[in-house]
Formats: sequence, structure tokens, C-alpha cells
Amino acid sequence: MSLWQQLSLAWRAQGASPLLREYYQSLRPLLQQSLADVPLIAIDMEMTGLNPQQNQIISVGLVPLTQRQLPLAMAAHQLVGISGSVGQSAIIHGIVDRHLQEQSLEQQQLLPWLLRQVMGKLMIFHHAPLDLAFLSTLMQRTNGTSMRFPVVDTLQIERRRLLRECHILPQGCLRLGACRQRYHLPVYAAHNALMDAIACGELFLAQTASINPDVAVAEFLWWP
Repeated sequence: MSLWQQLSLAWRAQGASPLLREYYQSLRPLLQQSLADVPLIAIDMEMTGLNPQQNQIISVGLVPLTQRQLPLAMAAHQLVGISGSVGQSAIIHGIVDRHLQEQSLEQQQLLPWLLRQVMGKLMIFHHAPLDLAFLSTLMQRTNGTSMRFPVVDTLQIERRRLLRECHILPQGCLRLGACRQRYHLPVYAAHNALMDAIACGELFLAQTASINPDVAVAEFLWWP
């Protein structure tokens, strides 16, 4: 990890909640590990829309990656209650209001739950800026602080790979399903947080299958 990255993490930990500060501290040794050794966890979220200022998180799916395997027995799917109704977004993700009344976390409980799940692990997203924007907005509302940390973004990995082959990327070519298709991965139903987290984890394994496992995981990081 470079000096700039060390200073960046230390600066971001200042003023963070105790649990978020603990997560920042758990990241420091991870960023110096190799791709083969670093503990990872793939995450996906479903929301009521795409605007973090107006819409809310309604479900989170996650699955760890350990020794280049996805132990599905350790996967988790959590519904999150919202203020108001899911509205027309139910057409996309299939979650209706009555689902959120059963065994769901409240919005202010989501971040503590998530941080405990990912503690000591580096997060993987597909299109990380959207998910991180929702998490950071929720952190701002519940704790009054921002939330910014390095993650692995399978979309960014794929974008860099494709740009080495052509200068113009076709519309839609970076969607999760389209990326998986190029690696001959099976088609999964989209817009279920757990299924999309598993799909993201599998995509990362495919993207890095031919890469030297001793390479530093820092080579794959995206810093917001």
C-alpha cells in the first residue's frame, strides 16, 4: 500500500463511527495482501430507485470468497424496511411492501449489520459507485459522516480489459449479465441481491482466473 493510500485511510477514519473506524483499520493489512490470500466478500443491493438522495435500500445480498471459492453456506440475504412504499420498483426486484414487514432490518440497523458482515474482508461490487453512494448517504443520515473506502469493482476491471481491445464500448456491454456472458458463465435471474452478489463473485473469479495469484490485490482496487 502506498503512503498516499495509508494517509487516505487514516484521514477517512477520522470522525468515523467506532464500527466504521474499526472497518477502516481492518482494511490496512488487507491492502498489502496478494490476490490469493486476501479475504473478499461480494455484495449487491436492491433499491427503490437509482437516486441515493430520494430512494432507499431494500435488500442486501453477500457471499464471501475464500481461497478462490464461494462458500454458499456462508451467504446471506437481508431485507431492509423503508419509510413509505416500494412503489413501481417492485416490478424490477419483485419485493413488495409486505415482504419488508417480515424479518427486515430498520434503515439505521443496516450499516452496523453490514459492517459486522464485512469486517476483515475487502468488498467486491459490480458498479460500485452506485452502491457506495447509497451506503454513504445512509451513513450521513444516521451518523452524520461520510463513508468512503477502496473496493474491487468488477465493472471497472471489465472496462479496462475491453478498452485494451477496442476504443469504443458498445452500449450495455458492461452490465453484469453481459460481462458474465463473455466468460461463458450461466445466466441467472437478475435483480435479486443475493443472486447478483453470487453472480458478481463468480465474475471476479473468472476475470482473475488467468492472473498470477501472487499479484497484489491493490492492483484491482477502486478508490472513491
